Amino acid sequence: MGWTANKINVAIQVLPEAEGKIKYTLVDEAIAAIEKSGFRYQVCPFETVVECTFDDLPGLMKNIHEACKNAGTERMLTNIKVQVNFTTDVTIEDKMEKYS
Repeated sequence: MGWTANKINVAIQVLPEAEGKIKYTLVDEAIAAIEKSGFRYQVCPFETVVECTFDDLPGLMKNIHEACKNAGTERMLTNIKVQVNFTTDVTIEDKMEKYS
């Protein structure tokens, strides 16, 4: 299995563009695709953090892009930050527990 099966944190920011569409509505479609994935996630003001494995990441990104395209997005810039620990899982709580 190896490290690619460990949980990682991925911060995903989508910046969809479409003439005549409200961008927040398109971003909502990306969040809906994340929710549908079944992965644990947390919506933040500028990005959404997802807890998945490195192996799950390509399929998740494809689903997000497909959801935005199907909602009418014409162009999209996606920013991704990935936190990996090669020996153990990375969880959202690792960074958030002291703020809860």
